[in-house]
Amino acid sequence: MNKNYYAILMAGGVGSRFWPISTEDFPKQFHDMLGTGDTLIQKTFQRLSNLIPKENIFILTNERYEDLVFEQLPEVTKRQVVLEPAMRNTAPCILYAALKIQKENPNAVMIVAPSDHWIEDEQAFTDNVQQAFDYCAKNDALMTLGIKPTFPNTGYGYIEYNTSFETDIKQVSQFREKPDYETAKQFLAQGNFLWNAGIFMWHVKHVIEAFKKNQETLFQLLEKGIPVYNTDDESDFINENYGKAENISVDYAIMEASSNVYVLPATFDWNDLGTWGSLYDKLEKDDSQNAIVNAKTLLEDASGNMIRTNKDKVVVVDGLKDYIIVDKQDVLLIYPKAKEQDIKIVLNKVKGKFGSSLG
Repeated sequence: MNKNYYAILMAGGVGSRFWPISTEDFPKQFHDMLGTGDTLIQKTFQRLSNLIPKENIFILTNERYEDLVFEQLPEVTKRQVVLEPAMRNTAPCILYAALKIQKENPNAVMIVAPSDHWIEDEQAFTDNVQQAFDYCAKNDALMTLGIKPTFPNTGYGYIEYNTSFETDIKQVSQFREKPDYETAKQFLAQGNFLWNAGIFMWHVKHVIEAFKKNQETLFQLLEKGIPVYNTDDESDFINENYGKAENISVDYAIMEASSNVYVLPATFDWNDLGTWGSLYDKLEKDDSQNAIVNAKTLLEDASGNMIRTNKDKVVVVDGLKDYIIVDKQDVLLIYPKAKEQDIKIVLNKVKGKFGSSLG
């Protein structure tokens, strides 16, 4: 394997739309959401290790999840776990990790990948990342993988690319915010729009240059730590300074502000597993289109439901259609699939009435 290949596996999110399974203390990336025997972070680590040396895969997460990372990825070392003492969105943590990696290996080419996506065709994923790495190693480029849209989804941001490029890799014209339904239909009809999957590739030198150019304050804040990065004094510096960083996404911080941005339309299947509905879409269904994880079920006049419980729990459902039914210890959620985006609102109401321990 190429020792210059690195990965940043992003594992700091809470995944509140997957409540009650996903909570602040035990978020979705550490759960076996599909009942496969592996958690989402384990699947992502394995997928990245097909191309990238395991010792070069860095897990970037909140310090409260450190024990979960070592429990689920026992092969990683303390060097590979980069801890955020405060939640500051994706730009500060990516710059922090990039500075650490550059100090270790100035020739590094790296991928930033969320820990909670579902990709079945892992060979196609590896081939796409290899193609992007080859391009980034030779060109001053900030790369992303775009997903070919299959319907006018209003839950994703979109990437518009320049149609004059006849190669596989396209120059990005602009990033577009999550659209309304009519705008999403126009994007699909136009034919040069991709879903933004939040997967990025670049040479470490070029991404740091992009931060230096476009996020001077953030760059100067974290650049001061270079002398102590990868030493015993690193954590003291980060604990003192990281909380001062602006809360900003890498998209806003550098991708939308840079002219050297390129996209490769992905050839693999992809699901961001952002909601119970997206999980339902990935699972096998019974004859009545119910998706079931772990439960033993007796179903009458029940169709289109997403059912998840602890292993082998018996669930009897009669007369429910298109519902999310999730049982977890002291919380039972029975909620319309059509309103799944409101689960975050419901969670806040539950915490306000019954205490934050439930979320």
